[in-house]
Amino acid sequence: MKYTLEVITVLAVIVFAALFILQNAQLHRTLSPEEEAWGGTDDKASQIIESSGYEPWFTPVWEPPSGEIESLLFSVQAAGGALVIGYFFGYYRGKATHPKSP
Repeated sequence: MKYTLEVITVLAVIVFAALFILQNAQLHRTLSPEEEAWGGTDDKASQIIESSGYEPWFTPVWEPPSGEIESLLFSVQAAGGALVIGYFFGYYRGKATHPKSP
């Protein structure tokens, strides 16, 4: 078979997605409406810190108006970092494969 590795990869992705969907559905059945299924560790850490009575030293200069804007800014930052890293990898790869003639 010519595309054996591709077929195995697609089947593995389908099995993983099916297992994730089943696990997610089971998790949502056991939670109450106010609980989050996939809450992050940042949430838990900030709750523990706030419950200890900690007072921040300063306030942010600007806070995004919504969670969507905050996610957008984070995505733009991640894309910019990926572009910079990709540029340097490509630059050095091109420099190694096509050395300058004297």
